[in-house]
Amino acid sequence: MNSATTLDALIEKRPDLRGGRPIIAGTGTTVRTIAGLYKLGHSAEQILTQLPHLNLAQIYAALTYFHLNTSEIEADIEADSEENLQQFAA
Repeated sequence: MNSATTLDALIEKRPDLRGGRPIIAGTGTTVRTIAGLYKLGHSAEQILTQLPHLNLAQIYAALTYFHLNTSEIEADIEADSEENLQQFAA
């Protein structure tokens, strides 16, 4: 019997974890972490070497989520960048 895992089973959003940001299920790793490394030019395989607690399917699930929800993830990254700038300016 062949079992299939869905994207919904690999990515979760819970208000009590990471401020409700989408994370890789069963980990604290956010999709935006994976997206950030990807945007820096890292391949899925290179991300795997940097985050060895994940597997390749989890990384590809995060990248799929990012591509399906780019505006959500980009807005989250931008908001975090602005918040960090304000903290340094204070």
